[in-house]
Amino acid sequence: MSRHVLKPLLMTAALFTASVSHAFPKDGVVYTVNYPLQYFAEAIGGNDLDVVFPAPPGVDPADWTPDVDTLLDYQAADLILLNGAGYAEWTKGVYLARSRLLDTSASFKDRLIAEESDEAPHVHGPTGAEVQGAAVAFTTWLDLSLSRAQAEALRDAMAARWPDHAAAFAQRHAVLDAELAMLDAELLEALTPLRGRHVLASHPVYQYLERRYGLDLTSFHWEPNLTPPPEEWTTLDAMLGQRTATVMLWEGEPTPETREALEARGLRIAVLPTLSNRPSEGDFVSAMRAAIDAL
Repeated sequence: MSRHVLKPLLMTAALFTASVSHAFPKDGVVYTVNYPLQYFAEAIGGNDLDVVFPAPPGVDPADWTPDVDTLLDYQAADLILLNGAGYAEWTKGVYLARSRLLDTSASFKDRLIAEESDEAPHVHGPTGAEVQGAAVAFTTWLDLSLSRAQAEALRDAMAARWPDHAAAFAQRHAVLDAELAMLDAELLEALTPLRGRHVLASHPVYQYLERRYGLDLTSFHWEPNLTPPPEEWTTLDAMLGQRTATVMLWEGEPTPETREALEARGLRIAVLPTLSNRPSEGDFVSAMRAAIDAL
């Protein structure tokens, strides 16, 4: 039988079985669509659950699409953690059992922020907007209060799925929640000097951070590994001629040429990664704290 025929048969079978090709030794299997959810789920699940985030390092999970084998593993999982807010569009085009899906942002749907659709730069403003059917910003976890809400949703879903471990889940969640609350307070303190001031961002990914911590962001579409072309610098200079800014947030360290050109314009660079994928060092909390220390 050819692989082209076999794959659809396997996918059909995966809808009715709890396991495809892997033997998981723990009590349950949880798959996630991004790294923050993996970190939260591992912190709560401890050694009781096998938590898997299969996207390879270095890719943006928001744009990544799993191959067929990985999709089969998602379909076989006991619980699939979605970020919500339109994140991981591939999940809308495949079969995933509704009973196993958890939209971790469902409890704050009324607080999602409408995504801008005009050309760069994007001026988001500090208040955000309620979303009704529009494209939405999805880096919800950069508002640490929303991260805490997502972790709480995980705790409740895990306790419902594995009630024998509910007490352990609650204890571990309390530890995680305290960590996230501390990060929230530390980030608020670090960003207090910038509250109400005009701040630039290399990419429109900080909408929830902006609203939570009272910033006034203007976002470009600049990638850390690429030096912007001359016309982008012209746009920046025109903007700085109208509105003063002294800080620019970046998802990663920009090129030396970009850094030099920004510093020549009086802009200081603050690297604040989104952490949608695994950091090269440490974990969600340690990487966020390192960014806060840098701020």
